[in-house]
Order: sequence, then C-alpha cells, then structure tokens
Amino acid sequence: MRRRIAGLAALALLASCGRTPPPGPEPRPRYVVGEGYSLGGQWSYPREDWSLDQAGIAEIMPRRSGLTANGERHDATALVAAHRTLPLPSIVTVTNLENGRSLRVRVHDRGPERAGRVIAVSPRAAELLGARGLFQARVTADQGASRLAGSGLEGHAPALAIATAPVGRVERESLAAPEGARVAAPRAETIRPAVATEAAATASPPERLPEQVTQGVPMPGRLWVEAGSFFRADFARTQAARLGMRAEPFGLPGRQQVWRVRGGPYATLPEADEAFARALRAGQQDLRLVVE
Repeated sequence: MRRRIAGLAALALLASCGRTPPPGPEPRPRYVVGEGYSLGGQWSYPREDWSLDQAGIAEIMPRRSGLTANGERHDATALVAAHRTLPLPSIVTVTNLENGRSLRVRVHDRGPERAGRVIAVSPRAAELLGARGLFQARVTADQGASRLAGSGLEGHAPALAIATAPVGRVERESLAAPEGARVAAPRAETIRPAVATEAAATASPPERLPEQVTQGVPMPGRLWVEAGSFFRADFARTQAARLGMRAEPFGLPGRQQVWRVRGGPYATLPEADEAFARALRAGQQDLRLVVE
C-alpha cells in the first residue's frame, strides 16, 4: 500500500513539472483618476492637476508582479513611478535634489504606501537618479506629455466636480478640497482605489520612456511638516496649538491673507517622520512632509 501511494505521488509530481504555470492577469491599460482612498493611515484624493510641483521625500518602489492601478504590467526596469493623486498615466520630471539629476518617468500606479512620501520611483529610475534609498526630490508634472499619454485610453475624460473631502471639526475651516477630486465613502484601507471602469481596453502597450538623465545643480532643502491652510488666523492658531506646531501668514501681496500651520525645520528625516506621525494620530489628514 505504501509503495502504491509513493508511486502515485511520484506520478503527480512529474505531471505538475510538465505543466505551464497559469498566466497572470492580462494588461489592460486605461486612463484612471479614481475616488478618494485611504493608504498608510492618510486619505488621498486623485485629481487632474497639471500644475503639480512638489518637493518632498521620494522612495524606491518594491519589485512586484501583477498589474498597476491603471491596468499596466509592473516592470522594475522601466522608468515608472507611483503617485497618490495624479491621473494615471501621467508624465512627470523627478529631480534628485541631493545630486541635481533629473529624469522623466511615467506615473502608472498609486502610492507611495507610506504617508509622508511624495513619489515612489522604479528601481531603474532610482539607479539613474543616483538614489539608493530615500532621497529629497522635486516632482513636476508635464501637462502636454501627460495628456498625450492618456489620450486614446479607455476612461479618458475630464475630471468631475466633487464635494468637500471628509474632515474633522477644526479642518472644516481650511481651504477648499482639491478641485477635480472624487470623494468616496470611507472604506477599508486599500492600495487600489476605485477606477473609472472595469471594461477591457484595446490600447497598445505603453511606450517606454528614454533613459535621458539631465544633470543640474544639487539643491537639498530643510524638512517641514505642513498641516493645513486657513483664511482666519484664529482657526490656524487653534490647529497649531492642537498639533504642537505654529501658525504663520503666507501668500502673495495684494491677495486675501492665508495662514498655514507647520512644524520644523527638522534636522533629520526621522524627526520629521515622527512629527508627521503625531499629527496623523491626532486626526489631521491635510498633511505634507515637504522640502524647502
């Protein structure tokens, strides 16, 4: 009996060795804006914002298989990236502020997974940017190239108007929610926000961006945590006292005075991360860790 069982097991093993592994999901590239979603304890609201210009902390995307949030296949050797709010796909220029190197990448996934990070770039992009881990970066959207990248893809359409994002008692007095975002009802935390459609797309595979690195002047900055903007100084001071930060006026002369709440500058990234985490635990969602 034991010999028979052993023989059957050997036959099953041989049969499995000859099988072809099941194929992965079929890539179906599409244009995605998506609804608000929670990731890393922080809510993000995707929107069409071609004026985006952010400076913060960038990280390197983990190597993974499967599909991205807009239906493309993950490829660690391509010049791609993950961003929390930009439409997918978008084309942005990422500059490593620590060494001055700049590179254009294609944003096709949601992330970074940790709150307080401005973008996550593929391992190949990080290599060309001279980054081995976290690094100070500036992210600038390319409107023309982004619109061209999204044109022809299923779901490509103007962003919809939205209601104000879910906020707490103090945050109700902050500036309006981002124009063009779509707000969903709170749900379980997920890396993949809802997309515009689930129908199959017939678009050709996305074009790989050329590996063209531009060398500029290094411009590292100081680390700050920003926690909302207000039109009224008393609301800004209340928020600042609640978070252990300070309120300060900013904006262009001749326009309505705006007050922002922020903490810093911080000497190290761990200090900035801890300040960001404290504000997040206090219930503040309108948070940014910026380089200035």
